[in-house]
Parts: sequence; structure tokens; C-alpha cells
Amino acid sequence: MVNQTKKNRLLIVDDETSNIMVLTHILSQDYTIYAAKNGQDAIEAALEHMPDLILLDILMPEMDGYDVIAALKNSEKARTIPVIFVTGLDGAQDEEKALALGAVDYISKPFSAANVKLRVQNQIKMLNYVNEMAESSLLDQLTCIPNRRSFDERLHLEWGRAARTTTPLSILLLDLDNFKNYNDTYGHMQGDVLLQSIAKIFAQELKRSMDFVARWGGEEFVVLLANTDWDMAWVIAERMRKAVEDAVIPLADGQTTKTTISIGLNVQIPTSGDLPHDFVHNADKALYAAKNAGRNRICRYDSLIKRP
Repeated sequence: MVNQTKKNRLLIVDDETSNIMVLTHILSQDYTIYAAKNGQDAIEAALEHMPDLILLDILMPEMDGYDVIAALKNSEKARTIPVIFVTGLDGAQDEEKALALGAVDYISKPFSAANVKLRVQNQIKMLNYVNEMAESSLLDQLTCIPNRRSFDERLHLEWGRAARTTTPLSILLLDLDNFKNYNDTYGHMQGDVLLQSIAKIFAQELKRSMDFVARWGGEEFVVLLANTDWDMAWVIAERMRKAVEDAVIPLADGQTTKTTISIGLNVQIPTSGDLPHDFVHNADKALYAAKNAGRNRICRYDSLIKRP
């Protein structure tokens, strides 16, 4: 149920007044509604009101929805606001483009009131959960990202959601290469600086608000990607690997250093009898294979099970 003591805020963006009116009628009982009729006004409204969720049309004059979400993702202030596209475009390529740009969901017109309510409620529920987590003991004290306990709770939530919606759930296990040697060379305090720098890189490289990164323990991190198939998960993993490889890490004496990571990737659509423990364990197998293959690389679990 939506928290009625303090309503979450929604921004509806559509160049058709009738569409804004319909969505407002559907959602205004549970949420505080703001509206904009063009892209530039949408960006200004987002920065002013900082809504919890944006419902965004694609086909608008001058500045379309794709341009709007790109501008929002480039804004330090607004980049984490989740966006649901609500549009008359219903092609698979349109949806893929929207998700690639960072949208958390895609609703095709004509839509049903019940469908809109459920999709909005799902995103708001997830947002409120993340906000509660930030105020609890679920953050890693060193890196200020979610910790192992937080990951366990999020995995339970996403596993159930993926099973209900029969959508793929992806996991990345990421390990800093040669971290023990790094600590031995530069000291444990510098090792902490490295972990903090890497955590910040991971958070910056995850573009969608529903993407989740946590410190798994020691020099290992874990990423959960909801509704993400093998191909998209690989693209995200490679982007993270390359970002770490290119990063320049400052040292206390003014010098700099560099590092790399290895990544184990697994993707699954949970079905009856499947266990999240096995899902994680198979990603760990892929990570182990990546390390053994020379480090600074990604290994997919499906490539291991296809070997004769």
C-alpha cells in the first residue's frame, strides 16, 4: 500500500492535456502530481520539485522524451529520479532504446488504469525501500554503499519480482585484482582509499535507478540488474570493467596508481525450485574462471556450462 501519511511526488510530462488529465485522475488520490507539457518545462519542474518518479511521453515537439531523459541523467541533481515512459510507440526497438537510456519501465498507450497504478506503485515501493535502507544499518561504513545484509534483502525482493514477472535477473560479482599485493605495496589505508574510489566508480556507471551495487565483503562487490538479459548485462559489466581500468587512483604522496577488476556474470529467470543461493554461487564460479583466465576480464556462467 502507498504510504498515506506523506504522499510521494510524481511528475507527468505529455504535450497532450487530455493525457495529463487522465493520468492525474488515475494517480492523484495516492500521489502529489506535478505536470509539464514540453521537454524544457519537464527538466525545470524536475529540478524544482525533485519528484520521486517521472511519467514521460516520448513524442513531443522540439525536445522529445529521449532528449529529456538524457538531460536528466546528465544532471547531478536529477540523475537518480526514476523515469517510466508512457507512450504511443509500442515497437520493441522503442522500448529497448528507452531502457538503454535509463528508463525503469515502459507503458504503451492505450493503457489501463490498473496497469498504470501497479507499475507506478512498484517503482514507488522500491524507491521507498531504498530510502529506508539509506537511513538504516544497511550501508557499508567504509564505502557508503549498501552492505552484504542489504544485498541479501534486495536479492530476496528482486528474485521474487523476477519470478512473478518471468523477467531475467542479472548478477555481477566483481573482485579487485591483486588487492593483497596492493595493500602490501601501499598500505591498508591506501587500500581503503582504493575501495572507496572503486565503489564510487561502480555507483556512477550504473545508469538506472533500479540497478543495485553493494560491497560483498573485503575487495569484492556485487551488482544486481533487474529485467536485464545476458547481452545488456555484458554491456554494463564491460562498461564497469573499462571504467576501473581507465581510472587514476590518487596516492597519499601525490603519485597515482591504477588497478583492474575481474567480473563473474550470471543471468536467470527464476522458476519454481530455483534457489537464489545457486544463482549467486554460479556467478562466483564465473568470477573464479575470470581470475584464472588472467584477470581484468568478464566471464559468463553460461559459457562454463556449455563446455563439453
